[in-house]
Amino acid sequence: MKILVINSGSSSIKFQLIEMPSETVVASGLVERIGLEDGAIHYKDQKDKISLTLPIPNHATGLAQVAKMLMDEKTGVIKDVAEIDLVGHRVVHGGKKFSDPVEVTQEIKDKIRDLILLAPLHNPPNLDGIEVAEKIFTKSKQIALFDTAFHQSLPAVAYKYAISNKFLTEDNVRVYGFHGLSHKYVTDRAVEFLDKPDAKLISIHLGNGCSMTAVQNGKSLDHTLGFGPNDGLIMGTRSGAIDQSVIFFLMDKYNYTKEEIITILSKESGMLGLTGYSDLRDIEAQAEQGNKDCILALEMNAYRVKKFIGAYTAALNGLDAIIFTAGIGENSSTIRKMICDQMDYFGIHLDQELNAERLPHIRSINTANSKTKILIVPTNEELEIATECYSNFK
Repeated sequence: MKILVINSGSSSIKFQLIEMPSETVVASGLVERIGLEDGAIHYKDQKDKISLTLPIPNHATGLAQVAKMLMDEKTGVIKDVAEIDLVGHRVVHGGKKFSDPVEVTQEIKDKIRDLILLAPLHNPPNLDGIEVAEKIFTKSKQIALFDTAFHQSLPAVAYKYAISNKFLTEDNVRVYGFHGLSHKYVTDRAVEFLDKPDAKLISIHLGNGCSMTAVQNGKSLDHTLGFGPNDGLIMGTRSGAIDQSVIFFLMDKYNYTKEEIITILSKESGMLGLTGYSDLRDIEAQAEQGNKDCILALEMNAYRVKKFIGAYTAALNGLDAIIFTAGIGENSSTIRKMICDQMDYFGIHLDQELNAERLPHIRSINTANSKTKILIVPTNEELEIATECYSNFK
């Protein structure tokens, strides 16, 4: 069965064509800079690697180019779009409505549209991707999978806010959680690696967006992101947790509008606000040269993660392993070292040589005497989407 996985962002489309159940990536790529004259498409399969620069005015043009490259006479991997059985779409926010993958219907699209208020930056392009794919891959079932779904297992003590109950019952104001496809994938792999189905795990997803999840028996029990994707850890351009009094102070002193505050906290804060850089590689390089702002920002980043490790170890009443994943978690030995430093009380002991290695597969980087395992698990949201599509709709 051929499954095309689509992750449609505001100005980009990531895609993978995966053969199931063998989990073979037949082709993959990225459409970027949608809406600009110098748009680009990057495509690779098992033989070829192609990059093109051309105007991509909208998502329809981008996906049409994807289909064209998949069917190209010389470099294509299929002869007709009808060969694609399922198209799996990542949708960021499913609210309380979705805890499982669903086949897309008009009713499903209307529900996703109703949730735009909860994810105004993410759900609209996700929905665009679905509607465009329906017109191009007309013979394929369209399947929607939700980043919030994995966190539907959160208990009330974790998902409720301490405000009037009416805001939950009438307006569904609660912790939803995000990065669920990633957290589910890496914790499932960790359980297999440890051969311990009831493992108590803390999944640490560190990228431009960051979050942590406490997991036991394969279920999410607590999570750092909340009603929206701006709580918890310090991120590339997002502040993470902040006292709401700061927001009111800034609005009163500078007469900032709601939109201006959203821009400040979502696009001008985090590591960017602390250092002037949003890419951790730049920040680490500056820190090595003695940049005090960058040194402090790295320390703050690691400190925030340490606090949640402590909190989630308490919530789990124990800890079998911590998991580093996503772009920073998988690749930054510096951040991993800073997080694991002076965590002896939790049985966390990092092996410096193992931590320094760059390998593409799941592995442990703890010392032999470490009570708590320290794992690097490369995330693969696209494979998680393909697996769930195959399991539910084959």
